[in-house]
Amino acid sequence: MVFFHTLADLQMYMIKKFLFVVVTILLTRVVMAQSVFEGFYGQIATGYEGNQASNLNSTLQHIDPSYQGFTIAGSNQNFGGVPIVAGLGYNFSVSSNWLLGIGVDYSALDQKSSTYSQQWRSALFSGNQLTLSNRFNIFLAPGYAIDKDKLVYVKAGYSSVSLKEAFPNLYTSGGSGSLPYASQTQTLSGYIIGLGYKQMIKDGFYGFAEANYMGYSQKTFSSYYDGFNFGPNPSYLSNSPSLSSYQALIGVGYKF
Repeated sequence: MVFFHTLADLQMYMIKKFLFVVVTILLTRVVMAQSVFEGFYGQIATGYEGNQASNLNSTLQHIDPSYQGFTIAGSNQNFGGVPIVAGLGYNFSVSSNWLLGIGVDYSALDQKSSTYSQQWRSALFSGNQLTLSNRFNIFLAPGYAIDKDKLVYVKAGYSSVSLKEAFPNLYTSGGSGSLPYASQTQTLSGYIIGLGYKQMIKDGFYGFAEANYMGYSQKTFSSYYDGFNFGPNPSYLSNSPSLSSYQALIGVGYKF
C-alpha cells in the first residue's frame, strides 16, 4: 500500500501514473504502426484460374459481294487451369495501421481452351482453339494492418494478356485443307481488381491468399484463307472476342 504525506505527493503520484499510461499507449501505437509488411517483397502463388471468352461469332469477308457479311456462329468458351503467378512489390507506410503497396505480377503458364468448331454452309472450321499467355499486372494495393503480423488489402490496376486464336482446319463438301495464316495473336489490355490477406510466418516468410478479377477490351482478329469452294480469291474471317478472367490463389512470400 502506498502512503502519501501531503496532497502534493498524491498529485505527483497521479501525474506519474497518468504519464505512464499515456507513454504506454503511444508506444503501443508506434509498434502497431510498424507493420512487418512495410518494405520490399517477393512472392509466388498457385491455385485456379478461370477464363470466359465470348463474342466469338466470325464474319466472312470475300471479294465476291454475295459472300460478304455472313456470320459464322461460335459458342462462348469457358476454360481454365492451374496458374503460376510470381510477384514483386513494395509497401509504404501511410499512417498508423495503413500501408499503400505498389506491385507487379506475371502468370507463367499458358491457359488453353478445348478445341471447338464453326460451320457456314458446307464449310466446317474445326480444331479452333484459344490460348492465353504472358499475363502481366501492375497495381496499387492499399492495406490495413490488423496487427503487425497480419495484413488485409485490396488491389486495382492495369492488366494485359496475349490471346491467340487458331483456326487450323477447313473442311468443305468438296474436300479439306488447312488455312494459311489462320492463327493470330493480339495483346489485350484491361484492368485488375482483387482482395487479399497476408500473415507473417517467421523470419520474413509469410503466407497469403488472394482473389482477382480481370476484364479486357476487345480487339479484332482477322484470319486469311484461300477461298476453297468460294473461288480462287482470298477470303477472311474476322471477330472481336470479349475476355474476362478470375484467379483464386494461395502462396508464400518473403519480405526483405
